[in-house]
Amino acid sequence: MTPTDSNMMVVREQTPSEALAIVPIQFFVPASQQTTTDADFEPTPMLQIEGVRETIPETPKQLQETTPKLPPAPTKIHPDAEDAAALLMMARTASYVPKIDPGMPSFSLGLTDSSQEGASTQETEREKSPETATMLEQLDSLVQKLASSASKGKDESPQIQRETGGESSAKFETPGGINQIPDDMKQKCYIWGTRLKEDAKGNTDEYEEICTLIGQGEYILMRTHLASLQAKSDIESQIVSAICLILNQKKEKRFQAQIYCLLPDIVSMALSDHPRGEFISPKMNKEFRVEAYPSFIHFIDRKKLSSHPYIFAPVCHSGHWWLWLINTRKRKCQILDPLHKKAPSDERKDINKFTGYVFSRLITYAGGKPLEKGEKEKEIKAPYVKISGQKTSYDCAIYVMKWLELMELENIKKGKYEWDNWTQEEVDHYRVEYASRILFSEMNKQRDRAIRESSAIRLSKPSSVLLSPFCQINSADIETG
Repeated sequence: MTPTDSNMMVVREQTPSEALAIVPIQFFVPASQQTTTDADFEPTPMLQIEGVRETIPETPKQLQETTPKLPPAPTKIHPDAEDAAALLMMARTASYVPKIDPGMPSFSLGLTDSSQEGASTQETEREKSPETATMLEQLDSLVQKLASSASKGKDESPQIQRETGGESSAKFETPGGINQIPDDMKQKCYIWGTRLKEDAKGNTDEYEEICTLIGQGEYILMRTHLASLQAKSDIESQIVSAICLILNQKKEKRFQAQIYCLLPDIVSMALSDHPRGEFISPKMNKEFRVEAYPSFIHFIDRKKLSSHPYIFAPVCHSGHWWLWLINTRKRKCQILDPLHKKAPSDERKDINKFTGYVFSRLITYAGGKPLEKGEKEKEIKAPYVKISGQKTSYDCAIYVMKWLELMELENIKKGKYEWDNWTQEEVDHYRVEYASRILFSEMNKQRDRAIRESSAIRLSKPSSVLLSPFCQINSADIETG
């Protein structure tokens, strides 16, 4: 081995394909500094970068230049993050000086001769050649420019940094709202919100309060509610109520002037007291009265309930969800059921009559006109709309929540609604979406904590794959145990 061969180190280069390559970097020493001879020369060991387990000897090459040259500037307008990372690694490696182990010669980019092996690291840093210092400065500058250029790409979503609460929240204050949240952050949020932890005694954190929506009062969600968004699970009523609250606050004409989403809480409580649709409760021997449910009254926006021309009201009974569409101007009602094209039983018919009566009483309580007058209020009819729906036994709530957002009443013709149903993969994906829509909502008083603790989660999949338009994360792809 010649002296020129010893002035070499091995670094790891990260290529766009993310494979590892061994790249030799040579440094050339002016003749004035070459004081050793072939006879007494002790080669300096090659520097091994972490992750490279074997040192691959390189074939000696002839000296052709005396000044190192920078690699050519990239031609991409928005270079990949891998390119910037590779250059940054090169720059840091070039300035790296390892600790001096006992009995091991020092290694420095100043390339001191063998008589200076005992010199300290600080002294070695000061003795770098001007050419090397210039190269490091230029590399650092280039890496910063590349990183800055990549972060300004017009098609990329803003990344969430690990920041304190207030700073993290500012990242989401964008016109695009939920659409600006990167997919990998949605997955992190889903994992954080739906995963139940168990301590050594077998106790879980299922009753931990992790979301407080500020709307018509404080609506509190516990971790067990978010956990119902896990794959193949029946979704809790509180999740549907949370989506209703969030939609009612959206700054869109659809929800500010046309449609009011009625929370299902009072109807669910009423059905628990009137389980078969009886107008006289078998539990309390009383008729339904809105005032009997004071804990949920303050979540009703009376102004919107009495003034909006349409009311969308989710209903859940015996674990199944369906949606009432109420036209308050024409006093007509329709039912969208993701599983049935008509009432599946006489009991369901009785439940629908009782439910219509509850809606009419709620509208009247808010200051609007009843859907029917007198005894006819207990005979409200609501025909079923024929529509494509769920393919499983547990996705009815997903369909109801999506219909709250998307359903256009003018497209219902002759009791039929034509549309392209979602694939099962899309339905599974909505479970991931709804977790972040709730926890990252500006209405959530604990939003900063959700952002901070979601950001701390490490994903098993690379973020570059998650952000690909060809990659869609489904709830079944995510382990939350």
